[in-house]
Amino acid sequence: MNARLPSSLLDASALQSHVDASWSTTIVPELQRYIEVPAKSPAFDPDWATHGLLDRVLHSAADWVRAQNVEGLQLEVVRLNDAQGTPRTPVLFFELPASAGRDGTPAPASGQTVLMYGHLDKQPEFTGWRNDLGPWIPRIEDGKLYGRGGADDGYAVYASIAAIQALKAQGVAHPRIVGLIETCEESGSGDLLPYVDALRARLGDVGLVICLDSGAGNYDQLWLTTSLRGMASGVLKVEILTEGIHSGDASGLVPSSFRIMRQVLDRLEDSATGRLLPASFHCEVPAERVAQARATAAILGEEIYKRFPWAHHDCGGSTLFALPTTTDPVEALLNRTWRPTLSVTGAEGFPALRDAGNVLRPYTAFKLSLRLPPLVDAPAAVQELKALLEDNAPYQARVTFEGEGAASGWNAPVTTPWFEQALQDASQAHFGAGCGTIGQGGTIPLMNMLSKGFPTAQMMVCGVLGPRSNAHGPNEFLHLDYARRLTATVAQVMARMP
Repeated sequence: MNARLPSSLLDASALQSHVDASWSTTIVPELQRYIEVPAKSPAFDPDWATHGLLDRVLHSAADWVRAQNVEGLQLEVVRLNDAQGTPRTPVLFFELPASAGRDGTPAPASGQTVLMYGHLDKQPEFTGWRNDLGPWIPRIEDGKLYGRGGADDGYAVYASIAAIQALKAQGVAHPRIVGLIETCEESGSGDLLPYVDALRARLGDVGLVICLDSGAGNYDQLWLTTSLRGMASGVLKVEILTEGIHSGDASGLVPSSFRIMRQVLDRLEDSATGRLLPASFHCEVPAERVAQARATAAILGEEIYKRFPWAHHDCGGSTLFALPTTTDPVEALLNRTWRPTLSVTGAEGFPALRDAGNVLRPYTAFKLSLRLPPLVDAPAAVQELKALLEDNAPYQARVTFEGEGAASGWNAPVTTPWFEQALQDASQAHFGAGCGTIGQGGTIPLMNMLSKGFPTAQMMVCGVLGPRSNAHGPNEFLHLDYARRLTATVAQVMARMP
């Protein structure tokens, strides 16, 4: 099927100029105000409803959208309660009917809809920010807007509306467009599915999903995400005593809870290689994804692993840098996208170093984050993980694993000819280079839901999280030039939808 709008009828330069003006005059100031609000996701702010910060950023975004006066666009804040009557995190929903072009081009007859997605909730502060930066302090430096949430992905709703405005300004025909902006993504999107169900009739026949919550291999071209890992998380706790005991009295007789923790984790992971041991946590990598990894490795090379802030130290006059698990670019890509990996992201039961005396601690608890291949069922993995870690505890210690979330990964559907051509044309028009493909190691629960709900839809999963943008960590930034160009490519791809 051919694209509906020949590229010659769309002025890419004028499109980019319109988008640039929107970013400079209204979007950047709005994002600066957004960054100032610590609107943390419910997993990090259980009292979110009382604090009202998620509502604050959602209403600010809604007010901004209304102020743009996009012809025909309807917007509302939607609220649902769970079965117990507890409020769910709210969502922003907008819809825009299909439109004919000023040149007489008819509106699409298929009735298919473009669904644009983003979120406004944020990760917590984290430590390690530069002294002149901070999570809630917006600052622009070298074309980058620093602060928590701007890139991940508070910009999404603003970029979506700017893309629509740019099409309206050119008077080109466009399909029906709806937007869904949630406030629970960083907590695993636990509230999202009820909203999708409640809004399903209004979503319509979705033919293209545009998700602006993903990453980029570099800032030189458009990057299409072709897979996302799943995630299983929870707290593993090992208890051996009911209270701390002088280590001189008890050590050697009372086993250390930390040593027991090491033994339990050895059931899950080979600590020498990082390979996860259960076979069910692995899957075969599709041949198409291996081929794409090779092509991407040829583009990015050593930057795939050199982009991280490696620790380093002086050794005999030379500087030694910490090393990755592999320096083979293809293997590096597959390791972070298609192979399971365990990370310990938090700990409890440890006093601060300045407070640590000669006391044998009663327990050790670790927050585990398990990234799973796109084709592995995450809820099933959590159940297997619980049995693996809890059964037959060493020394009959009390070992518990409490799962905190599970979200299966996603593998993109086959790209249709019109979509492939539209991506390549848009990337060339706004970056001067073709569109690259890349798997991402993160998780976007919505994508698996939407692929099941709309199995024939094309998925434009992309984003601004390129090298060193450091979402979730210190010094997160939004690359402003890339965000502007990405916004224009999104507009151009929508205009080409059959």
